Amino acid sequence: MIPEGNLQSNVDRFNGFADNYDQHRPEAPSLVVEIISRYLDRNVELVADIGCGTGLSTFIWKDSAQRIVGIEPNPDMRGIAQRKLERAGTTMAGAISFESGFSNNLPFEDSTVDVITCSQSFHWMDPESTLQEAGRVLAQGGVFAAFDCDWPPVLQWQIEQAYTELITKADATLEQEAPVEQRAHKWSKDQHLANLHRSGQFRYTREIVFHNREQCDAARYTGLALSQGGIQSLFKLGNRTLDDDIARFVKLVENHFEGRTLDILFSYRMRLGIK
Repeated sequence: MIPEGNLQSNVDRFNGFADNYDQHRPEAPSLVVEIISRYLDRNVELVADIGCGTGLSTFIWKDSAQRIVGIEPNPDMRGIAQRKLERAGTTMAGAISFESGFSNNLPFEDSTVDVITCSQSFHWMDPESTLQEAGRVLAQGGVFAAFDCDWPPVLQWQIEQAYTELITKADATLEQEAPVEQRAHKWSKDQHLANLHRSGQFRYTREIVFHNREQCDAARYTGLALSQGGIQSLFKLGNRTLDDDIARFVKLVENHFEGRTLDILFSYRMRLGIK
């Protein structure tokens, strides 16, 4: 039984492709820790990384917080995170842990959490109940930060256009083909800041924009596109409508990279609130 305000279809959307997701998606940049720590203005004792997925936004806190808890309802994603933690050995044992849970029913006492992060995840959560719960568990002066990268990453306009068209077609096809009970629901990222402000939980809210440079080859760039949930959901349905579109996209990307590894830019938007 999941808590009220959550959708099982949102949790299940990420079944079956956690490895693909973890291999191609970007880790949260170190600038995230720097910005949040500056706004907290005290030592970070407890970080709650909500909707942590495979831990791509959790491990960045290992040298900056006494305790980090990743909360993730999807067992496939959480399993990847847990295996990464086990491979890290004793160096992170005790400091980092992963638990099953939901954003509006967190396993923390009142006013005990310094930082809550939602990396590429807040749009899958009911904002009203999630922010109310954040207000409950955050200590005074604590920071809530939801951050997302813009898709696609910066590379070359024809490729970016093809990427966007591919994802748009996947989402439209999924809307037609998926059974109603299997359709996931996204809340608009454009409303994140307004939702923080309307919640009444924060004394100060703002949006911060920044970018992060990463290296990428053709396999990773196409993998980023194919790791998007709409495409993966169609694959799980056995729908091959996009096969020709994907083949053309892969060819376009391969022709551009020509076997090279190139720099790409991920543009980020962080919506931040101070309790």
